[in-house]
Amino acid sequence: MTQRPRHPKTRKAPPPPPAPALAPTASARLSQQVLRTDVAGMPLEWIDYKEAVRLYHMDQVAYTCGSLLYRLHGGTNAKSGEQTIVDVSSIVATVGHSYNPGTFRNDYIPPLNNETLFKRDAYLCMYCGFRFPTQALSRDHVRPFCRGGEDVWTNVVTACRRCNNAKASRSPEEAGMQLLAVPFTPTYAEYIYLKGRRVLADQMAYLLAHFPRSSPLHQRIRLWLQ
Repeated sequence: MTQRPRHPKTRKAPPPPPAPALAPTASARLSQQVLRTDVAGMPLEWIDYKEAVRLYHMDQVAYTCGSLLYRLHGGTNAKSGEQTIVDVSSIVATVGHSYNPGTFRNDYIPPLNNETLFKRDAYLCMYCGFRFPTQALSRDHVRPFCRGGEDVWTNVVTACRRCNNAKASRSPEEAGMQLLAVPFTPTYAEYIYLKGRRVLADQMAYLLAHFPRSSPLHQRIRLWLQ
């Protein structure tokens, strides 16, 4: 009786090492953004936790403030046997050159889009004064395109679709509609706020300190938080 040759037992490849475990605090989520500033404290941009950890690793973080967002557990040191832990705060100040265009350019104008425009106007229709969800809002040109109006911050306001249709290609005066607030161009610090998603209380307070005292956003943010 012939015996069949035995096949060598296949060995399963060892599982890959587990990825570093991210343990956010109870109030934080993976999508929560970190506010990055320069060493002088001027707001620069929003970054995610991965970019923040990279800055910590590269010794680019000069100091931190705000609340603890994430605690990242890394590898174990072969000599000390201790595990690397990186705490990521809600606001991190970084060393090096500042890339804040609002610092060295007096003529800086942030890019205009509906998302930041609606947030600038606190999601209020600047004609009827009611607040609407994003899908019910539109960009209105105070001086219409067909009358030589430009698509710039100082000529656009948030309007509900009903008011925008009622105004049509007329000025507010011609349409018998009162403009509730004068449109304005946000500063760089204000624009950073407008771009933020789910801005935390400590981040909000930090950014507000960099707004001009005359900024309409002070009142609009208080109104939005009510």
